Amino acid sequence: MSAAKGMLDGKSALVTGAGSGIGRATALAFAREGAWVAAADQTLEAAQGTVAAIEAQGGQAVAIACDVTDDAAVEAMVAAAVAAFGGLDCAFNNAGIAPHQVNATGVLAADLAEASWQRLLDVNLTGVWRCLRHEVAQMRKQGGGAIVNTASIAGLRGLPGAAGYVVGKHGVVGLTKAAAIDHAAENIRVNAVCPGYIETPMTEESMRRRGDKIIARTALGRFGQPGEIAEAVVWLCSDRASFVTGSNWTVDGGYSAI
Repeated sequence: MSAAKGMLDGKSALVTGAGSGIGRATALAFAREGAWVAAADQTLEAAQGTVAAIEAQGGQAVAIACDVTDDAAVEAMVAAAVAAFGGLDCAFNNAGIAPHQVNATGVLAADLAEASWQRLLDVNLTGVWRCLRHEVAQMRKQGGGAIVNTASIAGLRGLPGAAGYVVGKHGVVGLTKAAAIDHAAENIRVNAVCPGYIETPMTEESMRRRGDKIIARTALGRFGQPGEIAEAVVWLCSDRASFVTGSNWTVDGGYSAI
């Protein structure tokens, strides 16, 4: 009997924000399913940590340093992934920042500093677009591919004291729909995942301040784990999702259902 094949055998994948949290979990899941992985993060050391974890489980990966607010760096990142693996079949645009990283936690919409607003949008929305445009440029040469963007439940609803984050993630949802329509004829599928509250370094501040309240209104009664988002991303990038594009997959333990 032949060994079972992974969902992504023979495919190459790029993950941004791969140094920790959802990005690292997804990079590991891509490798588990047979993909070659380009793990990109703002710091090379973080990306290298993910590559080491992938290699420890028998996978192949390369580490790339990339700041998604720098278009030239993004272009170079995609080129490096293609150089390493000969093409780009799957991309997970996951790099992002939280309000507390720009002193915007709990700040009312009209009181938000312009610098905080601009930084949140530049990373969380424009950064996704920068990645997408260079990924599409490569995928259209190959005859297709699959892209998944990280949005959020904040891209589907309002959250108090998080205007810049909410606007950016709503933008990712809109970008996903628009790009899916624009590039469907090129055999490029574009989808998004909308995580709820997941245990990652980015959500430590939220867990500390109001973890009990979040859990109380989450139907499954707990925070999610990064690997639970990774499973959705891997499926969306696989041929099993061949008729899925322009969608926004909510993975939030029922938070939005209450």
